[in-house]
Amino acid sequence: MASLPEVVGIALLAGAATGLGAVPTLFTDRISHRTYDGALGLAAGIMFGAAVFALIVPGLELGSLWSVLAGLLAGGVGLLAANKLLPHIHLGFRGPESHGMTDDETILQAADNWRQAVLIGGSITLHNVPEGLAIGIAFASGLDEVGVALALAIAVQNVPDGFAMAVPATKAGVSRWRTLAYTTISGGIPEPIAAAAGFALVSVVTDVFPFAAGFAAGTMMAVIFREMIPSSHGHGYADLATLSFVSGFGVMLVVDVALAV
Repeated sequence: MASLPEVVGIALLAGAATGLGAVPTLFTDRISHRTYDGALGLAAGIMFGAAVFALIVPGLELGSLWSVLAGLLAGGVGLLAANKLLPHIHLGFRGPESHGMTDDETILQAADNWRQAVLIGGSITLHNVPEGLAIGIAFASGLDEVGVALALAIAVQNVPDGFAMAVPATKAGVSRWRTLAYTTISGGIPEPIAAAAGFALVSVVTDVFPFAAGFAAGTMMAVIFREMIPSSHGHGYADLATLSFVSGFGVMLVVDVALAV
């Protein structure tokens, strides 16, 4: 069985993969509507697949339907409540094609991008907690292969998550290197901490996991349908964004089956 430091290290690598999604923003902030809408649709599909396969399904396996459902509803309502507390202005993403914006429009756009980055980043951070718990529980139960497979699946899913957070953050005026740091931290801190808790307190955490998994899945689904899908439509590339969403979900389906997560 893997040791606690090894489990923490594996979870750290999986969680910190969010930072890889921010790497493109180090080289350019001129991202076209086509690229952004397609990438956001892909990230949304992968996040939705992760909510189903990495959170809801394991939650149902370790707990009752009602615990997962209660968490799911609480997570969705919580995300929408958080959305109400943040600056709520919808002007949409503006790529390099956009021009002629007034100073007031620029300020409002920055506020909207900031709000979107916070919501997506918060969702990423929340869903890394039960995923980290799942990694710790798997290794503590002697299922090392399952733990490694789960960590790999989480890492795959975290990359587009990081991109979905990084683009609006840079558009809101956050420096590129800070954006990279923030996206890396959003997964790199909660994931190993939760994995350590799951590994050390497996008997206690197992009882909490179903609700926590449902809660994280609820926040992810809410931010997908409240922020990511609307932001990827309306620029003339709705078909591309939709196909990307389906493809992203398919990626997680393949990962789930191939790795038997």
